[in-house]
Amino acid sequence: MPTYKGQSRRAFLQVLVGGAALGLASVSGFRVLAETSGGSSGGNSVDWAALSEQEWRRRLTDEEFKILRKAGTERAFSSPLNDETRKGTFICAGCALPLFSSETKFKSGTGWPSFYEPLPDAVETKLDFKLVIPRTEYHCRRCGGHQGHVFDDGPEPTGKRYCNNGLALDFVPDESA
Repeated sequence: MPTYKGQSRRAFLQVLVGGAALGLASVSGFRVLAETSGGSSGGNSVDWAALSEQEWRRRLTDEEFKILRKAGTERAFSSPLNDETRKGTFICAGCALPLFSSETKFKSGTGWPSFYEPLPDAVETKLDFKLVIPRTEYHCRRCGGHQGHVFDDGPEPTGKRYCNNGLALDFVPDESA
């Protein structure tokens, strides 16, 4: 399946989000099937769990691959999404699943985009012992792409801070904004 990385990411995301209700996006000669709330469309959707490392490397930039597939971390304060304040949706850079609403984004001062709550059924968590002290890692529910870690030092109403790698996300502005 062709990828969108060589195409204009903004154009791809606009078509993808606009076509999500139909479950199909088409941009410049390639097709990407998007999962809708009712499930996958047409039986031709991507089996994200079955993608090989080679296929992921083809779909992602080297930096995105390091973060999403190898649980890496980008340098603090390096993501332009830290300063993103428009209304919209933050989606997984690996599979375009909507993960966070801009309504839940806040300035944490940590150097990574932070949210106090993911969208329903968007992320899954597991314990991470990479730094010896256990932390809660979260990843995209659909493709398993590593997003970041969740901490108990966020604002109300949840008290949580979902500290996200900016390269693991793409931003889709609301059309009305």
